[in-house]
Amino acid sequence: MDKLSKENKEYLIKRNTNEYEVVIGLEVHAQVLSESKLFSTSPTKFGSEPNTQVSLVDAAFPGMLPVINEFCIKQAIKTGIGLNAKINKKSIFDRKNYFYADLPQGYQISQYKNPIVGEGTVTLDLPNGEKKIGIERLHLEQDAGKSIHDVDPNNTLVDLNRSGVALMEIVSKPDLRSLDEVNSYIKKLRSIMRYLGTCDGNMQEGSLRADVNVSVRKKGSKELGTRCEIKNVNSIKFMQMAIDYEANRQVDVLEEGGSIDQETRLFDTKKNETRSMRSKEDAHDYRYFPDPDLLPLELDENFINDIKKIFQNYQMKKRKDL
Repeated sequence: MDKLSKENKEYLIKRNTNEYEVVIGLEVHAQVLSESKLFSTSPTKFGSEPNTQVSLVDAAFPGMLPVINEFCIKQAIKTGIGLNAKINKKSIFDRKNYFYADLPQGYQISQYKNPIVGEGTVTLDLPNGEKKIGIERLHLEQDAGKSIHDVDPNNTLVDLNRSGVALMEIVSKPDLRSLDEVNSYIKKLRSIMRYLGTCDGNMQEGSLRADVNVSVRKKGSKELGTRCEIKNVNSIKFMQMAIDYEANRQVDVLEEGGSIDQETRLFDTKKNETRSMRSKEDAHDYRYFPDPDLLPLELDENFINDIKKIFQNYQMKKRKDL
């Protein structure tokens, strides 16, 4: 296997007489740096006692209505500006319907077809020069709670402290081609958000994690291969290990005459392998529809320009401090 070197920006896997190129895209989940949650006034302090930062809204008590946190909106717009992305004047919050024990509403409030931020770019500084990675979108959504399996041998416990915490999901285009580029991209994204004060980027606290999309294709092919998504990887090292294993797994399948099934997979950090979570045929039908409790989010030019001015003034101050 030939990995990225200073002279060669390609990450190729060789099998017999064939060479395969690895194609990678990331869906990064970044926790918004905010003192309160996306739709409630509950605090967001990390490390608090379980279920001590939960309002009736977060626990989905009947009759409770979400109220948008304006500061989280501004943080998302600021991040979009930092990603050289289009800020959409109209965006819509949708309900993404699925059942999970730590999702008390039975749905997640997210954005689907109408996100708050559109296309942008991140420029990577690599040993062999600059490379631009396309950003497809940034949308806001609320986090779920946490299921705990290792405290009581007979029961699963649920901590709702994270329920309702604001997340920015930043979706890249499939422009990444190597483990080093993934490393550089995550670090650049984290440095941008830390610089802007929109996310602290602490992966050990779950503030930054990613779903990794991996596919392979024969070198020279212009068509993308069938991708597999690896869910919730919470460190750069584990992302690289998961990509390396998954890309080689897919090549082995193709070399044996098989085909890749589009599916969602999990990465086992102890065994250093990915395993199937659900196939395309078994994937959830999330039944997205606009949340009836939240009006479309409409921003005027002055609101966006005021945030841009704050961003520009902040940049000027930073340069003076340096």
